Amino acid sequence: MVGPQYDLLANPLGAVRSTFDAAIATGSDPTSLNNRDWGVIDLFRNLLSDQSHLSQVPLLTPATVRYVKPYTLVRFRGMIQDMLGNEFYVGAFKDGSVWRTNKFTDFCQHSIPVGCSADTPIWERRLLYCVPVPGLNSWAEPSAEAVGNPSMDWTSEQREKRRRGDEESPSNMPVEGDEVEGSPNTKRMREGECTSPASQSHGAVPEIAGSSMSLLPGLNGNSSSCIVKVYDTPESELKLNDIFEFVGILTSDPELQEDNEDSDLSNGFGEDPLHHFPADKVPRLHCFIHRKLSVQDFLQNKPIIEPKPDLVKGIRESLLRHLSAVLGNDEVAAHFMLLHLLSKVEARVDALAVGKFSVNFTCFSKETASIGKQLNHAVKNLVPFTHCMPLTVQYLNTASLAPKKNYDTNRLETGVLQLAEGSHLIVDETQLKAGTLNSVGVENARLLKNVMELQKVEYDFKYYKMEMATDVQLLVLSEGKSNILPADVIVPIRPSATICLEAVAAEALEAWRWYLATVRQLPHSFESETQQVVESDLVAAIQADRSLNTQDLSRLVTMGRLMCLSFGETTLSLEHWQMTKELERLRRERLN
Repeated sequence: MVGPQYDLLANPLGAVRSTFDAAIATGSDPTSLNNRDWGVIDLFRNLLSDQSHLSQVPLLTPATVRYVKPYTLVRFRGMIQDMLGNEFYVGAFKDGSVWRTNKFTDFCQHSIPVGCSADTPIWERRLLYCVPVPGLNSWAEPSAEAVGNPSMDWTSEQREKRRRGDEESPSNMPVEGDEVEGSPNTKRMREGECTSPASQSHGAVPEIAGSSMSLLPGLNGNSSSCIVKVYDTPESELKLNDIFEFVGILTSDPELQEDNEDSDLSNGFGEDPLHHFPADKVPRLHCFIHRKLSVQDFLQNKPIIEPKPDLVKGIRESLLRHLSAVLGNDEVAAHFMLLHLLSKVEARVDALAVGKFSVNFTCFSKETASIGKQLNHAVKNLVPFTHCMPLTVQYLNTASLAPKKNYDTNRLETGVLQLAEGSHLIVDETQLKAGTLNSVGVENARLLKNVMELQKVEYDFKYYKMEMATDVQLLVLSEGKSNILPADVIVPIRPSATICLEAVAAEALEAWRWYLATVRQLPHSFESETQQVVESDLVAAIQADRSLNTQDLSRLVTMGRLMCLSFGETTLSLEHWQMTKELERLRRERLN
């Protein structure tokens, strides 16, 4: 037994040590434990499967990082912005006759034998550079309850100790030989007397920003990114630009950088992959458990209810009324906006991204400029990750849209188009004027067109370029049809009135957010009868208008699927198909 559940939160390294010792006691070969966790992961998985226990784990944010206890269990939510390769470390070694492990730590309390041998096996772990989700709106940020209490009482106690003098504090790092349950170290931990190993060498805990206390020595307190060290996980589970919640042990010690620069491992295996990520600016998290997040995970109140058609219909109608008011009482544009917000890439067939539904709203003028601002504000309140790109000649000529590999720092430098799945991007062309594009501007225009048409972003690795699949909802606002971004549908807006929007109740916003996040994930299928009607209508459409192509027909089918989903239905009915055709007829009338 490792001990009660709160020991796993306050002393996770104690659990690592105890389970490692237990595995050695059963006769396991310590040098063969590289790809095994010897039972420690199951302990944390069982503990955190209970939401009440998971809520006790503080969430690492720029506001909480200075107050989190060092070497305790924390959570970090973010997007994988870069993959830094693998880090080599001494996984296990013999201290006299006793086996030790360095897994899930950056350091070792005991002297490691010089040189590699059977008693000092070299293991490796993956390094991920994670950042807050780009474009995350304030309403989607974790609430105070979700962040957790980063032990402010412990901070107050440390201040009291400073006033009493330079009393040496016991280390929070578990001491080899201590038992996790009932040990003096555990007792001190319960009483809140623990500090990080670095605090022993530097004396009292340093202060940041006047009276603010930092429990992680050397950390500047403004860190928003994090280095996540992942163990024993298939590469296919963690992909660039995916959003994850990581749970593990937090460390941040500026002395680690100096130690790594002087270590034999760094000299023997090449440059330290973390050389350009100072430990006093980017904290490290040794991951036990990770979970991929979806849009639903960013809803503050997540009702556990099924999206039944009767419930969905009422929410749909109220959202349409809101979108119509935002667009100047233009109901046709509101319907297209709703279908657009429900769209996502369903599949990829050759170079086609099936399911995307980009929209170009046209006929914006000085009189209707406020509608664009209202629409941007409305989208921010409905979708968790949003961006607005002011498309001008100067912007195109100077912006860094594509991520680029910097081989001097061995980092992937992010670009505007490195976005998480499910992001919404408004491209505002209403201020675009005549001008000359330089080589950067021409390349940026090509990159934007590539995202619009293929849902792919081109990453620049200097010696070659690589296309990465993305799933971004693109909405273009322009005076006339955009010549840069060929959207799936062009919808001229016809506002009938300019109105002052009324404040929306919080309950309505939560219902709309839940609706958009949930309904767009529903499966979809065709009834055989409806499928025959759809095929006949498509054939008739081609015969009536020879200018139609396969992309036009595919777009109409996508509209039918989205119309069906908007009602919470998973099977396209004849009624929904007729509504789709009528909506398309009204749009074409405006184009004419």
